[in-house]
Amino acid sequence: MKNPMKNSIICKILVCSLWMAFPWGMSAQKVSDKQPWSVRMAESEMIRCPESWQLDFQPKLKWDYCHGLELQSMLDVYDRYGDRKFYDYALAYADTMVNADGTIKMYKRQEFSLDRVNSGKFLFRIYEQTKDEKYRKALDLLRSQFDEHPRNADGGFWHKKIYPNQVWLDGVYMGAPFYAEYAFRNNQVEVYPDVVNQFLMAARHTYDPANGLYRHACDVSRKERWADPVTGQSKHCWGRALGWYAMAFVDALDFIPKHEAGRDSMLVIFNNIAAQVKRLQDNKTGVWYQVLDKSGAKGNYLESSCSAMFVYTLFKGVRKGYIDPSYLEVAVKGYKGILKEFIRVDKDGLVSITQACAVAGLGGKNYRSGDYDYYINETIRDNDAKAVGPFILASLEWERLQEVKAIVK
Repeated sequence: MKNPMKNSIICKILVCSLWMAFPWGMSAQKVSDKQPWSVRMAESEMIRCPESWQLDFQPKLKWDYCHGLELQSMLDVYDRYGDRKFYDYALAYADTMVNADGTIKMYKRQEFSLDRVNSGKFLFRIYEQTKDEKYRKALDLLRSQFDEHPRNADGGFWHKKIYPNQVWLDGVYMGAPFYAEYAFRNNQVEVYPDVVNQFLMAARHTYDPANGLYRHACDVSRKERWADPVTGQSKHCWGRALGWYAMAFVDALDFIPKHEAGRDSMLVIFNNIAAQVKRLQDNKTGVWYQVLDKSGAKGNYLESSCSAMFVYTLFKGVRKGYIDPSYLEVAVKGYKGILKEFIRVDKDGLVSITQACAVAGLGGKNYRSGDYDYYINETIRDNDAKAVGPFILASLEWERLQEVKAIVK
């Protein structure tokens, strides 16, 4: 005969387990407002996504550049404040995705997508900490992609195999900083010219002399419908594309020797980017528009991911001496603008960043024209990883600045 009390107890245990496993059971978790913004945002993300593979709204395992971006920023939080939970959160994703033989779940080298390389940047520090050979093998695997990655005649990587002859500003960030760091850590000095070339060729292909900006992408073959028949360029300067490109400079320059040929040219381009970012900063709010060459136009909107990227880039660029110290004022105004315009805190202290473009691209199966209406009508959402990660990075730079000011006083 079945024991009804026993069944009742089992039922309660199951209900409690389900309550703890799903997001509605997380409402009791709180984030203290006494902590720095970088920590508050990182903790908020960990509450929203208890498993690190769930970042960026993922319902299943994915080897994705968004994970690489956010987990890199969380390791920076760990490095600065020493709370082990941030390291463990990043390690959990690495351990889940990297197999014992160094192969990576959901990674297909033959797709030749630069996006999949960025996912691996945080593995440098995971390997450094654990000394687990599977992470070294995974890094080697990702690096090997560059050996056969399709290129244009000038050596520029295609953004993806499915996008032949196309150079996207996004792709420079996805590939070049990893390429530079791998070369630095493995003493592959012969690689630096190729790394530098990725920045220079992207500038040549996307620069718009009419406004000093860089367009989202260029089809060198000039075959795509979105490409200008003469220049091959896309129609607009998308804010986040320029944000990716800008971040690529400050992150890759960490690993490129000062004497390397072409590095000075990189700094010239980066200084022009900084000048354009300053020029296009919204005077009232301190942040930036989704479509930069249409700033203030009807339908355009202030967008959080590019704003966070620009602020991080300017803060770090000043700190590293890549740009004039006067840009610090632009960065500070931008950071305060982000806090006012985009950051929201709920009753439990969870921090959200709003008004982020979910995605934007060019061409593809559901053909994306790259015209103005396309960019302003893509989905907008809160807590997109492409805004969260840069906000954490920008906050860490801001917090470093406050510490320096306190010491100077």
